[in-house]
Amino acid sequence: MIGLLGGSFDPIHCGHLRLALEARQELNLDEVRLIPCGIPPHRAPPVAGAGQRLAMLSAATQDETGLRVDDREITRPGPSYTIDTLESLRAEFPSTPLCLILGMDAFLGLPAWRRWRELLSYAHLAVAHRPGYEMNVTGEMGELLSQHRIADAAGLRAHKHGRIMLWALPALDISSSRIRALTAQGRSVRYLTPDAVCDMISVQHIYSSI
Repeated sequence: MIGLLGGSFDPIHCGHLRLALEARQELNLDEVRLIPCGIPPHRAPPVAGAGQRLAMLSAATQDETGLRVDDREITRPGPSYTIDTLESLRAEFPSTPLCLILGMDAFLGLPAWRRWRELLSYAHLAVAHRPGYEMNVTGEMGELLSQHRIADAAGLRAHKHGRIMLWALPALDISSSRIRALTAQGRSVRYLTPDAVCDMISVQHIYSSI
C-alpha cells in the first residue's frame, strides 16, 4: 500500500517528515510518496522555486528508505489538482491500494477541492488528528465519514480505495511559514528542518529576501 502526502513543502520540515514516518508505521504502508505541489490552486505560489523545493525534499529524505519524492505535480503543466494526481497514480499502479494522507483541517475542507467526491474512487483517505481530538464532523462530511469509515489499517489493505481511517498524531508545532520568517530575520532554523535543508537554505539564500 502506497501512502501519498502532498504539500507545498516550502520548505520541507521535521513536522512533515514525522507525519510521513508515523503514517508509514501506523498504516503499515510500503512507502510514503511526498508530492510537492507545482501550482497551488487555492493559495499563493510557493516562495522557493520548484527545483529548490525538490532538491530540499531529496536532501531531507535521502537516508530514509521508506520515503520517496514524487515530482509528477511539478512536471505536470497547469494547477496541481489532487484528483489529477490520483488518476495518474492509479494508472501507474492499477492494483495497489493508495492512501491519501490528510490532516483533519484538510479533510473538512475537501468540498472546496476539484472533483472531491471522486477522490475515494481512486484512494483511501487517512485523516490524522491530534490525540484527544473531539470529533464534531457534521453535515456532508459527517455523512461521508459515517459511510466510509473503518477502524484500522487492515481494512485499508483489503481494498484498493474507498475507505476513510482516522488516526491520532502527536503534533509538532513546526510550520514552513515560521521557517521562512525566521530565515528572513537572519535567525537559525536548526532542528526545525533537517540539517541538509538548513544548509541549502543558508547557502542559496532561499528565503532571505522575503
